[in-house]
Amino acid sequence: MLDRPEIPAADFLRAPLPAPVELDEDRRTGPRRFFNRERSWLAFNWRVLDEAANPRLPLLERLRFLSISAANLDEFYTVRVAGLRELARAGNVSPAADGRTPAEQLVLIDEDAGRLLGEQQDVWKTIRAEMEAAGLCLLTADALTAAEKAEMADYFLRNVFPVVSPLAIDPAHPFPFIPNEGFALAVELERKADKRLLRALLPIPAQIDRFVRLPGDGSTIRFLPLEALLLLQIERVFPGYVLKGHCAFRVLRDSDLELEEEAEDLVREFETALKRRRRGEIVRMKITANAPAGLRREIVEEIGVEENEIIEVDGLLGLAALKELVVGDRKDLLWPSFTPRVPERVQDHDGDMFAAIRQKDMLLHHPYETFDMVIRFLQQAALDPNVLAIKQTLYRTSRDSPIVAALCEAAEAGKQVTALVELKARFDEAANIRQSRRLERAGAHVVYGFTNYKTHAKISTVVRREGDKLVTYTHFGTGNYHPITARIYTDLSLFTMSEALGRDATKVFNYISGYAPPEGLEALAISPISLKSTLLESISAEIEHAKAGRPAVIWAKMNSVIDPDVIDALYVASQAGVRVDLIIRGICGLRPGVKGLSENIRVKSIVGRFLEHSRIVCFGNGHGLPSKRARVHISSADWMGRNLNRRIETLVECTNPTVKAQIVSQIMAANLADVAQSWVLGPEGEWTRADVSALDNPFNCHRFFMENPSLSGRGSAGAKDVPELTHSAE
Repeated sequence: MLDRPEIPAADFLRAPLPAPVELDEDRRTGPRRFFNRERSWLAFNWRVLDEAANPRLPLLERLRFLSISAANLDEFYTVRVAGLRELARAGNVSPAADGRTPAEQLVLIDEDAGRLLGEQQDVWKTIRAEMEAAGLCLLTADALTAAEKAEMADYFLRNVFPVVSPLAIDPAHPFPFIPNEGFALAVELERKADKRLLRALLPIPAQIDRFVRLPGDGSTIRFLPLEALLLLQIERVFPGYVLKGHCAFRVLRDSDLELEEEAEDLVREFETALKRRRRGEIVRMKITANAPAGLRREIVEEIGVEENEIIEVDGLLGLAALKELVVGDRKDLLWPSFTPRVPERVQDHDGDMFAAIRQKDMLLHHPYETFDMVIRFLQQAALDPNVLAIKQTLYRTSRDSPIVAALCEAAEAGKQVTALVELKARFDEAANIRQSRRLERAGAHVVYGFTNYKTHAKISTVVRREGDKLVTYTHFGTGNYHPITARIYTDLSLFTMSEALGRDATKVFNYISGYAPPEGLEALAISPISLKSTLLESISAEIEHAKAGRPAVIWAKMNSVIDPDVIDALYVASQAGVRVDLIIRGICGLRPGVKGLSENIRVKSIVGRFLEHSRIVCFGNGHGLPSKRARVHISSADWMGRNLNRRIETLVECTNPTVKAQIVSQIMAANLADVAQSWVLGPEGEWTRADVSALDNPFNCHRFFMENPSLSGRGSAGAKDVPELTHSAE
């Protein structure tokens, strides 16, 4: 238990809002009342990078944040920037919500991203020096002893030489194709016999670790970059030649998929599109600074990249690969280990998930409560002779998914299994095709959903015969059915045997498989049919409470808020006196704290050990927050146009008192009270880290959740009270 278990409620419930800022009319009533989506995303990645420079964090965790920042930026260019560039080249001048055209956005993006790239290299230099001081070294070839060079030569022959493919560049050898995220060495060589010049490429094999660990006694851990090893062994690759010059380069390509919506075979169409994606147009090429002029010129001409798409890097290319240096044998440089809890109530029922759910609704908070309970739910369903049918959505899951294995086992046992596999889950398309074929071989009925909507909802239903009736057990999640990401993403799992929610879930599955819009949903709202309108109606209801003089409060937590209609509704709510507190991890298009527009709105972001991913929205319902009479929802959807209009998403109202108390008085309260990992958004778009310099033990919501069990998962062993905020007077 925590030494100081109380959530400091007063910090956020009683703290006055900052004085509103007066801005010009365009930023109050015109398009600039919205922040630009792309620049807001870049601001999020700056916050991630700031964690890499945060001296309070363990050193290798800082390195991990640097790697994440680099990987994020790569994906941003292959998806978002690629799309904007295509629009700009087509002459599209349609403005975004903030009024900027694609071309105008690209200029701002490149300026900010250029600064971000430079800062990433600076942070890497700092971390590298600290790693060396701690006994973790990334070496150059010159730093190797003769004995170590011999060891590396042996490693090269056994592990690298069989897969490396040298490619000459001359009229007889066309310039090779470099795929998306492809990394290659370009070399200039001179033949010893006649001084003849040869230019060639050495693509760095993606199948081999980028950093080779040298043998040692463990007192010092040393690595050599694979590209350095290749250069060290260049005469084995090109016998009879001497290296005269070299550089490295890496390409990013357009990764959007273009599909024929009327394709007769959607799986084959996706397989074809995935092959096209590898060959997408280059959107950015990074090349080492001071590359030989002739070699650089030939690469640029042959690869077909424009100068404004080239970034010269004075440092390490491919910073995303630094995650390989986060070694497990230096636990002193990592977060303290954490083992997710098994809910007490499940233990009380000897691990029987159905018995635990029958007792009452149960909400699990991942990763603090283990995701294994979701897997167990489906594994028990597969083995239970009383279970007749299972329906499951799959958006992203792991390669050897225990959930897919359980569904296959259930199908092979003769149960009716329906799996909705979303082929359009970006960068998981190929994996999902493999999973769908595995399920079909086992006898499951596989559905691919709509061609023009992604199915992003997280739903699982199990129909079980109990006595003379059928009972539906339902799981709703805010995150994917992915046991690996569930260790680091904060998400919610609601288990219920509510008849209304069971009927609603079945109607959603029928909608996806049969295209017939569901009628009469009782406790569920879905995109693209009713989720957005339900949100807007709930915001309007809170406005009416404010106008009537009743407490009016909205708390919401999600990854992104950019939908103009929802933001405008929140602006109207603020002007009516509704207090709005938003916890937005990433993109936020809402401009808070502006006089006459949003003076009653606060926005914060939490970036810490775990990736905030749960989606929650709470309405005071005329009683303020926290309150037992509040209306409380969990969702799979962020407040973005794609989620509200072009995806199948869920908004689930939670009615069980313990579940509501857990969400409002524990999860949301702790997130709002956090200062250790929090940033606050200002009216000009600036994010300011909370000042904790004067605090001995700043409140950290991640630490709180690691050390305190969830309210609805408590069982007989939970007699010791978990701190809970007092509900407001009814």
